Amino acid sequence: MPEPARSARHSFAALWTGTLLLLGSAALPCAASAEDVKLTPAQAQNLGIRVTHPISSRTDRTLPYPAQIVIPTPQLWVVSAPVSGMVTNLAVARGDRVTAGQPLLTLESPSYVSLQRDYLHALAQEVLAVQQLKRNADLFEGKAIPQRVLESSQTEARQASIVVAERRQMLHLSGLSDEAITRLTNEAAISATLTVNAPQAASVVDIVVSPGQRMEQAAPLVKLARLSPLWAEIAIPATNIGAIKAGARVDIDGYATPGRVILVSETTDAATQTILVRAEIPNNGELHSGQTAAARIGFISAGESAWEIPYSGLVRRGDQASIFVAIAGGFRQVPVTLLAEDQDHVVVSGPVTEQDEVAVGGISALRGILSRLGQ
Repeated sequence: MPEPARSARHSFAALWTGTLLLLGSAALPCAASAEDVKLTPAQAQNLGIRVTHPISSRTDRTLPYPAQIVIPTPQLWVVSAPVSGMVTNLAVARGDRVTAGQPLLTLESPSYVSLQRDYLHALAQEVLAVQQLKRNADLFEGKAIPQRVLESSQTEARQASIVVAERRQMLHLSGLSDEAITRLTNEAAISATLTVNAPQAASVVDIVVSPGQRMEQAAPLVKLARLSPLWAEIAIPATNIGAIKAGARVDIDGYATPGRVILVSETTDAATQTILVRAEIPNNGELHSGQTAAARIGFISAGESAWEIPYSGLVRRGDQASIFVAIAGGFRQVPVTLLAEDQDHVVVSGPVTEQDEVAVGGISALRGILSRLGQ
């Protein structure tokens, strides 16, 4: 519907601001049922009651809610310093895409030198222990030594092998590949420079160091992330959350690929009275973490109908919502399900058609009449 026509339809939706003093008990007819209010056209006019037709919401989507695009936490990780040392070179910049094994930066580290030395020393000790075990095994076969000496040599050889495995794992944790460790084993060429590589393909989100900076072991160096899919975190008013379910379709305004709701939080933000809804959105490069967007969430099946009316036409009683629909000789209070709302409009589902006339002014008068009738 064109916006001017829509605005004109809602232009008379201002609330009646008078009091119920106009309601004389003798002038009020009795209601046909607990939800019906019998009024003549003249009485409705005197009470300031105005009506409008509901607008069909054929897209089965909520009104737009602000959403924050964020990186899913399982897709975000930090590359930290494997050993203490000084950053000598940065090979990437913020925003770069890197592949698995691609160098990120280099460190000069005395600790790294010590790790290599300790590994080579452990290898040498293992060789000596194995040689001693072989000699004692030969001596034991010739009954030249007792069995306890052979068993002691076996234990020492086993312990030496464990120390080598430990030192090898320490080198792995420092970032050395099996190939580099094999080269160190064969060549015994100790290096003071360590290259820190990307653990997998990702994008560089942030670099928290600079060349010349000295870093302690486990200090963060580079933040990496996979940027598809992304999350859209949407704050939904608690009164609207009943219409939103996990798996519902989510459309980001200006972005062609829809996503799905993966979480409807079970807690409410006390300050804003909103509930977090998280959607997963496939990203082809058009979405960017940190940006804000408008998100519309699917709330009902294709077989149901949704209707948009001015906010002033909604009647609340606790968690229940209803509207006043014009009938022959008055108005009927009709229960509806509140699907979405903003400061000007609401979207509801219920037994309503676009031919119906919904009261959007004089609501206080209608509620007052029902109250007098024991509603």
